[in-house]
Amino acid sequence: MENAFPADKFRKRLRQNIPLLIMFAPVLAYYIVFKYLPMGGLVIAFKDFNMRDGIFGSPWAGLRNFQLLFMGSGTLNVIWNTFFLSILRLVAGFPAPIILAILLNEVRKNWYKKSIQTIIYLPHFFSWVIIGGMVISIFSQERGIVNHFVKMVAGEPYPFLYKPASWITIFILSGVWKAAGFGTIIYLASLTAIDPNLYEAAIIDGANKWKQLLHITLPGIKSTIIILFILATGHIMEVGFDQVFVLQNPVVNGVADVISTYIYRIGLQGGHFSITAAMGFFDSLVGLVLVLATNAIARKFGEGLW
Repeated sequence: MENAFPADKFRKRLRQNIPLLIMFAPVLAYYIVFKYLPMGGLVIAFKDFNMRDGIFGSPWAGLRNFQLLFMGSGTLNVIWNTFFLSILRLVAGFPAPIILAILLNEVRKNWYKKSIQTIIYLPHFFSWVIIGGMVISIFSQERGIVNHFVKMVAGEPYPFLYKPASWITIFILSGVWKAAGFGTIIYLASLTAIDPNLYEAAIIDGANKWKQLLHITLPGIKSTIIILFILATGHIMEVGFDQVFVLQNPVVNGVADVISTYIYRIGLQGGHFSITAAMGFFDSLVGLVLVLATNAIARKFGEGLW
């Protein structure tokens, strides 16, 4: 049987794609150096690590670090805070770019549409240091803009950043504000792939905007929604260090202390590298299980990643 993909054809295609491969090389190097090679450091979780002996010279500790981790008084609270804040962020943040993209897709004035896109996409380029400073300036108890009006109405300022409920609300909404713009661009690109003739046929059949949304728009971007949801579940235990570190304070540590800040405090500041490596390993394992479970459910509807 003749080979359907002979070696000479492969070499020809390889030569044709050399410029693309050269462009891809830095990306590949980045992921190898900063994503895959550091995975070898997970062995610290199973060792009694010390700087003198290094990663490979330190004695093995088995599962003792995991036992110490989950026997700690504050560990379960840290895990619960991470999970709780992640779920709230997913529930509040995941639909936001979908809604924004659908609304923007209905705008007919091109200049207005581009202006709104720029405004909602702009926070994506700001670091959490900048956004955290803005949030603190807005909700500060003494000089915050919001409390300026609260004092005019109620007479006394409200400690938005020092009450667990209001802190969580500010944390979630600031995260949605920063991330929604990037997701909106992805969904807008997906909406452009929908055939406009489908909308014209629906209008002729008497379908209103709501029915067009349910039967054309959402099914048209269903694959994108499912793929991004699967990827989002993989980060369900990753609240992010920058946002929490900038916004947290000792008063709300009961709800603001998450895995990333725990690793920073216990690992980097306290020097307990093995225990925090065990926490990171546990975090990654939970993310892997959630991705596999979500993808398995999506495959039943023919929309899995693999």
